Parts: sequence; structure tokens; C-alpha cells
Amino acid sequence: MSLVPLDTDDFDAVLFDLDGVLTDSAALHARSWKVLFDAFLRDRHGDDFRPFDPDGDYRAYVDGKPRLDGIRSFLASRSIDLAEGNEDDPPSALTVHGLGRRKNDVFLDALAREGIKTFPAAIVFLEAVRDAGFKTALVSSSRNARAIVEKAGLTACFDGWLDGNDVAKTGLAGKPAPDMFLTAARALGVEPGRAVIIEDAIAGVEAGVRGSFGLVIGVDRTHHPEALSEAGAHLVVACLADVPLTRRQMRPMDDLPSAMAAIDDINKRIKGKRLALCLDYDGTLTPIVDRPDLALMSDRMRQTLARLAECATVAVISGRDLKDIRRLAALKSLYYAGSHGFEIAGPDQAGIASEHGAAYLPLLDEVEQALRSRLANIDGILVERKRLSVAVHYRLVAESARANVKEITEEVVDEHPGLRRTLGKMVYDLQPNIDWHKGKAVATLLSTLGLDGNDAFPLYIGDDVTDEDAFRELRNKGLGIVVRGSRRPTFATLALSDTDEVETFLNALIPSAPDTPPIADTAP
Repeated sequence: MSLVPLDTDDFDAVLFDLDGVLTDSAALHARSWKVLFDAFLRDRHGDDFRPFDPDGDYRAYVDGKPRLDGIRSFLASRSIDLAEGNEDDPPSALTVHGLGRRKNDVFLDALAREGIKTFPAAIVFLEAVRDAGFKTALVSSSRNARAIVEKAGLTACFDGWLDGNDVAKTGLAGKPAPDMFLTAARALGVEPGRAVIIEDAIAGVEAGVRGSFGLVIGVDRTHHPEALSEAGAHLVVACLADVPLTRRQMRPMDDLPSAMAAIDDINKRIKGKRLALCLDYDGTLTPIVDRPDLALMSDRMRQTLARLAECATVAVISGRDLKDIRRLAALKSLYYAGSHGFEIAGPDQAGIASEHGAAYLPLLDEVEQALRSRLANIDGILVERKRLSVAVHYRLVAESARANVKEITEEVVDEHPGLRRTLGKMVYDLQPNIDWHKGKAVATLLSTLGLDGNDAFPLYIGDDVTDEDAFRELRNKGLGIVVRGSRRPTFATLALSDTDEVETFLNALIPSAPDTPPIADTAP
């Protein structure tokens, strides 16, 4: 299941490993390592030696690493201490460098006999990446990378190049250290957060994660996807054709894959990290209703949030007043951002509190009175004053009168500079016209709580247009999930069908544990 599309709005470059990603040379390398180590072990231990496993030993100790590092790693796994030697050692020398020379000879002989094969879908993907405008680089630990790429006819496909020979010359640390990828990204003029790593090796995936790259894709060629996920890959695919590639900034809501179908992948991404769960209220935790005061959260949903708060940081980000949303959610263990993030507060013990836009209170008072006066004769209209915004609800207004509501609201905004009108579901919300929104609120909350690092996984669920700022904020940092309601475009990556499915999804995030008894009303 693909969770993250490769989008030109999010990323500028794609950095490819070679063996096992673009070319089928990984199998050739594995057989060459087996020839080398089996002969070495037989000479050392006799016929009772334990052979090199071209699957398990290859993946665990040598795959993706510079040649000499792979030798050291495998020998250490067998508790073998071998002299280092030097670069001039012949293939017959019983040193790390001597074994390296011998392995290279074995590989080149096999390459000459068998030639090189490519993965057709991977080459199509590489060409599509370049056509889409991404910069590309090859980052391989192999000292034979250039010979392989030339045989495969791929030399012109890369804007940058870094291989095992460069590592040997410069003294760069090899994978799983991030140095090779960071150097290649720097040469392309791209920040790590704006670059994608594509690897088939555990060491390569770990290097991408350690370098804080924006997206690390693991290509599973050995039918061990869990190993790549556990190494930290954000996305694991069996074929690069499964990676969605798009130039689009947003996608229609109905085109998004189901978050429930991806729950296993999501839990794997969360594993070992601190979950920061941010939730809209109306339309997400409770269905949309005709009147805001009737939007009451079910006891089951409240129970679910209480259990989640025991194992994760849970925050409700709402357009409602801070006081109102805390009363409705009625859970002291949660964090709250009211008025679209203009007001933020945490549990009593957290000591977090902030407010933006307080200087606009007199202006909001004037706007409230103007709207109540001019809209008074329209049946079904509801003007709701919040501390730092004024909402005009027109869900109950006749279709024929809605254009008049829009016109009057726009007139009031034009007459009161300093405010802006935002759209929601059958509501106009007038807010202070400052650079602040739900996305900023989420970023502030995560930063204040120390949940903006690589050890955290932020996840936002919402249904409204006002939630799009939060989805956009988390596109390269976590995951945005929208609750379906229309075909409007969205920055979210996955979708849930309704509030009932939201509850099911949230329960699926809770680690297995005995059910807790129903909670009492604990409104702050």
C-alpha cells in the first residue's frame, strides 16, 4: 500500500541506489560473496564450516555497505579477527583488503560471463522521475557502479554520482552512515528534507533515515518487507511502478486510498516513535449537525480518546472557542487549540498556554454587532461569537437567501480592515487577518512539546477546508487523513469515510491492552 506520493510540490531530487534497485546485480553480488566467504571459511575451519547464507548473511552484513565494511561486518558476525592489511595486498592475502580484492575478481568474472540485467519497471520509473523535473543522483557503495551503469546504458540518467571509489578517496563513512547521501544531495543543491532515497538494502534505508531525508522508499526484492520497515523506510514497495508519481499539489478527496486499508502500514511507521495525534472536532469526532450546540461526542468516542491519551499525545484542533471545545470534549488529559488555533492550552500539569490575535477583540465586537443587525431578517441564520472569531452559520437558511448572506458577510469584512473571511462547511468564519491557522497551531504545539523531531510521528485527522493548512503542514513530517464529504481537492494523503470509521481507526491505533472501564465526565 503506497502511503506517500512522490510529488514535485514536496520533493526536488531522487537519490537512487544501484544494485537491487535499478539493476539485478544484487543477486550477482550475493553469489560472489558466497564464493569468497565459503572458500575462506572452508580453508579456515575445514569441511565442517558454516556456509555463507546468500539471503540472511548478505542482507544483514554486506548488502549496501562499502566492500571492506561488508567484510568486516560479516567476519565480526562469525567472531573472526583478521588483519586489516593495505590497498596493495594481493587477492591471496589473508587480510581484509586481500579478501576485498578477491571478491572483486570473483564479481568481475561473473559480470563478464552473465552480463547485467535491469529491472524494466525501475528504468521506466527513473525516466518518469526525470521527465517530471526531479534531479537525480546515483549513490552506490559499489566500486563497480560505473562499469555496471555503462553496461546498462544508464550513464546519462543521473545529474550526480557517488560510488565506492569516491568513498575510498574522500574517507566518507559508508552506509548505514548518511554521509554518502548527504554529500550527493549537497552536490545537487538540495536540502535532505526535499530529497527522496530509494534503497533495497537495510544499511541504505538506515542511512536515509539517519540523514533526515524527506522520504525513504525501500524496494523489497527479497520478500522481506518487514526488515525494510523496521529499518525505518517510510514506504516499502515490491516494484517501483507501485510508487505514485504526480506533479499535482492536491488530489480530489474521493481519489484518496482508505486509511483503514493502510492501518498496518501506519502502525509500522508509528512503531518506536511518539505518536502526536491531532484531531478536528465537528465532522471528525462528531457528525455535522444543524446547530453547533447539538454536536455532542459519543461516550464511545470519548472512551477511545481517553485510552489513546494514555499512550500518545492527543490534541483537539477546532474552530470553536477554547472554552467551548474543552467543555464538549470533556477530557482533562488532552491538549486543545480553539478558534482555529488562535488559543492553545494543555492539561493542567502541562503548563502550555498561548493566544494570538487578542488585540483584535474590539474589532471583533464591532463585527459581531454589524452581522447580527444586518442578518437579523434572514430566517435560519445563526451568528456565533467566539472569543477570537465570529461565525456565520447558514445551513438552515433557504437556498434562495444564501447569496444574500454571502454578500452581507463580505460587505462587513470589507468595512472592517484587519479581518479575513474563511470558508467552512456551511459557515463563514471571520478571523483576525494574521498569518495564523490550524497548521501553525499544530506546528507550535508539536514544537512546544518536543514532538517535531524524527522520534515523533504527527498524525492529523479532519474534514473541513480549515484543516487543509494542517494537512499541508504535515505533508513531509507525518500523515494527514481527511474525513470524506465531497470531491474537493485536499492536501491529505489518506481518507476515512465518516465519523464512525474515524472511531474504528482511532481504536486500531491503540496498542493491544485490556479494555478500560467507562470514564466519567472529566470536563476541565
